[in-house]
Amino acid sequence: MNIIDGKEIALSLRSKIADEIKTFDRPPGLAVILVGEDPASAVYVRNKELACKKAGFFSDKIIKSENITEEQLLEEVERLNHNPHIDGILVQLPLPSHINSNKVIEHISPLKDVDGFHSENIGKLMQNKSHLRPCTPKGVMTILESIDCKIEGMNCVVIGASNIVGRPMAMELLNARGTVTICNSRTKDIAEKVRKADIVVVGVGIPKMVKGDWIKEGAVVIDVGINRLEDGSLVGDADFDAIKDIAGAITPVPGGVGPMTIATLLENTLIAYKQNL
Repeated sequence: MNIIDGKEIALSLRSKIADEIKTFDRPPGLAVILVGEDPASAVYVRNKELACKKAGFFSDKIIKSENITEEQLLEEVERLNHNPHIDGILVQLPLPSHINSNKVIEHISPLKDVDGFHSENIGKLMQNKSHLRPCTPKGVMTILESIDCKIEGMNCVVIGASNIVGRPMAMELLNARGTVTICNSRTKDIAEKVRKADIVVVGVGIPKMVKGDWIKEGAVVIDVGINRLEDGSLVGDADFDAIKDIAGAITPVPGGVGPMTIATLLENTLIAYKQNL
């Protein structure tokens, strides 16, 4: 059994970034826009802000009322697009229902799109010539590399087809020459498909959806899900206790993929900074 310590891998990456930027004339700058008072979003933004400060980045947290108009938000993004001290722009999702999230994401300069969600950056990922790649899937690839997981020729199953995780995750694995199957919560015979997988990445938002008897002996299981149960505990989309003695390696929740997402955000901001020089 190999429980993957995402915190340790993330700390190593953040330490390398912090060491590198000590030689820079100015710190990389990340602007995070938070609209409204969603508690979960506020926690995420605070964690990103703390990570920035620890790494020596300049962090600009911009809080806007949930009543802000779409036009006003687009104007704020445009201001940041032209700010030479801001290398990365992140708009915390979800946005209020009266604002078109896709329109806002597309308004961010692709060169400052450190979330990697702009269609130009997703298109580059599709063509395997990506620059700023979506943070969570890229973080998963860093995890797999850190445990010397061979992807080329492996059967990879991605459960979940969101634009944030599932789709770009499938492309990351495909670009690494894996053989990729994409499933969702409605996929027929999903357990049989997962049983053939050497690598399983799940991110569907369904607590403990992936059962122990779905996993092939020695498979690598990466759990992107994070769900809070009624008793307040956090669990992933995979049944960790049922899988941990079967899998060759598995990420826990919390402490697995989550820390890597924030570390990768810093890595993307560093990449954006270098291209702005």
